[in-house]
Amino acid sequence: MTSGNRRSALLDRGVMIGLVLVLTGCSGDGGFGDDAQASAPPRPANVQVLPADGGVDLSPDTAILVSVSHGELDSVAVVDSTGVPVDGAMGSPADGTTTPLWQPTEPLLYGERYTITAEATGEDGETVTATSTFGTVLPTVQVFPAIGPLDGTTVGVGMPIRVYFDQPVVDKAAAERNLIVTTSVAVVGGWNWFSDTEVHWRPEVYWPPNTEVRLDANIYGVNLGNGAWGKLDRSIAFTVGASHVSVADAATHTMQVYDGGVLVQTYPVSMGRPDFPTDNGPHVVIDKERNKIMDSTTYGLALDAGGYVTAVEYATRISNNGEFVHAAPWSVAQQGVANVSHGCINLSPERAAWFFDFSQIGDVVEVINGGGETLSAADGDIYDWVIPWETWLQGSALN
Repeated sequence: MTSGNRRSALLDRGVMIGLVLVLTGCSGDGGFGDDAQASAPPRPANVQVLPADGGVDLSPDTAILVSVSHGELDSVAVVDSTGVPVDGAMGSPADGTTTPLWQPTEPLLYGERYTITAEATGEDGETVTATSTFGTVLPTVQVFPAIGPLDGTTVGVGMPIRVYFDQPVVDKAAAERNLIVTTSVAVVGGWNWFSDTEVHWRPEVYWPPNTEVRLDANIYGVNLGNGAWGKLDRSIAFTVGASHVSVADAATHTMQVYDGGVLVQTYPVSMGRPDFPTDNGPHVVIDKERNKIMDSTTYGLALDAGGYVTAVEYATRISNNGEFVHAAPWSVAQQGVANVSHGCINLSPERAAWFFDFSQIGDVVEVINGGGETLSAADGDIYDWVIPWETWLQGSALN
């Protein structure tokens, strides 16, 4: 992210130190008109600099503001505690305000002291110098944001934006204000916190296909509470691909596959048997493996409790509790007739191969009439769509 964008984000988030300029309207000598103004003596430059001298524990994203009245600004220099110059230049804030802003080429550092020196020439022709020395905060811990989807990927219409912080976030509102989502078409959506370290953004309904999405996580210099500060800014962009939504009905033993809202396949399936029912609700495709050893012990089902270790083909993972759409040649006779699996959606090898090739990460498989529980936190990291929209919005730290 460019320095200008970061400064613009600062102005938006409201942490910039404001500078009030007082303009004098008359000469102060009791005269009126042009003669009185013409007789006023030339004045020395009045230079104001923020942050004020002696400031401590400031954010490294604190704006450096310089203002001159009764003269012209000649130069601004910033050096660190060792006297090394900080590259930067004067500019104008992107929000259209007129307060001059000194913008560094690279972000200022945590735990450092900086000195600003501003020189101006007044109406009287004399040079005036103003200096200010301030210190930036030294965090107890710096918080890194991991983000999914990955930058540059194409995903299905059910894939939420997920941010995973590597340390607990106490001030969730501060973090959320600086997680900026932009889309190529208008999309209604919002954030929901799943824990102190995990927050997701999803639309009210599935993404419109062919939408370009960008997340700017502008958390560098943001106080996240309890001594934790954002480690860096990150930006990712991804594309929402075609709309692939399937409906797997355990009562009719069928799966209907829709491409762009058009029904393209109706497949007979076998789903979870009564003692191992397939969870209900919208599932999201999160992985694909052409060949996979399925081991029930990886999600807590011991072999002596009805578990299994089985080699399967065309495994399309739809949750982290062991649910896949996959080839099951051993249950072809039951597909379309009865539910005999441990929770997976069984297809014939040919149909499983077609579905495997058709599917993309982020596609949706809606399970209905599964006979068991609804998909939940116990089943993996993407159960976002089972949460009602109004409930989802209540999970925002800004509500």
